[in-house]
Amino acid sequence: MTHPTRLRFLGASGAMLALASPRLAIGQTLSTIRVAAIPIEVSGAVYYASDLGLFKKAGIDLELTSMGSGAAVAPSVSSGAMDIGSSNFISLAQAHERGIPFLMVAPSGMYTSKSPPTQLLVAKNSPLKTAGDLSGKIVGIASLNNIGQITVCAWVDKNGGDYKAVKFIEIPLAQMGVSLAAGRVDAIEIADPFLSLALASGEARIFAPDGDAIGAEWVEGGYFCTIDYAKRNVAVLRKFAGVIAEAGRWANAHPDAASQILLKFSKAEPRKTMFHTVFPDRFKPADAQPMIDAAAKYGALKASFPSADMMDTEALIQ
Repeated sequence: MTHPTRLRFLGASGAMLALASPRLAIGQTLSTIRVAAIPIEVSGAVYYASDLGLFKKAGIDLELTSMGSGAAVAPSVSSGAMDIGSSNFISLAQAHERGIPFLMVAPSGMYTSKSPPTQLLVAKNSPLKTAGDLSGKIVGIASLNNIGQITVCAWVDKNGGDYKAVKFIEIPLAQMGVSLAAGRVDAIEIADPFLSLALASGEARIFAPDGDAIGAEWVEGGYFCTIDYAKRNVAVLRKFAGVIAEAGRWANAHPDAASQILLKFSKAEPRKTMFHTVFPDRFKPADAQPMIDAAAKYGALKASFPSADMMDTEALIQ
């Protein structure tokens, strides 16, 4: 029997929908979808698809709203202000824990140690060198009790420091570099394209690829909607998933061109080089487990649970 409060994933056998993007027939009416996302590398596929015109080709009129963090996106979807959101697994697991039924539609980008799209930075001349040096220090993150805080805590813990002694404050991504340079914080956990811009300023240096503490490769989250919306829009969601998959494949093959699109949407300064994520076509239950376990260990969840509990694959919208 389908559990009414489970976070369900649109797909069969635990895999994400990754259909080829259908083309708009002559005279076909566009379906409007309101999407909330964060203009950073791991959420880039929706921005690439928008810029490339893939949504209109699929019969979708996209209304895209950029937000500051995954924690801000989830409430906008649950309230009905947005139809689909892009968020990380901690925000979605927190919703699952509170009994809010969301359904995953498509995966976002992966964290990979080969090219970390989020990293921990300190000022160029900072004396900080080890995990232990962060005790009593202030770290700027996009959202408290969420993915950035958890990856920093995990990295500090695994490298001999005391994560409980680290202080965290929220800072908008676009203001992190300035806050670090001004000395208002001792370190920042920042995502590209703002990561590369902070490094390019000459005011910051890489302290640690903190996401490595979770794993060498892991999917950060994905696109989701409410069960009620999914029941009323099955065909549109299939199209949306296909477009995201197509955009991800394009970005994997054209990373530099993708970076320029993301910079335009993020309103960040032009930059030739960035850290590029990898966009998977499909999602596996195991991809979410490392982050769920870490979120429970470091206090973002009350307890860990099997990632399969978030995927009611028998309920592909009856």
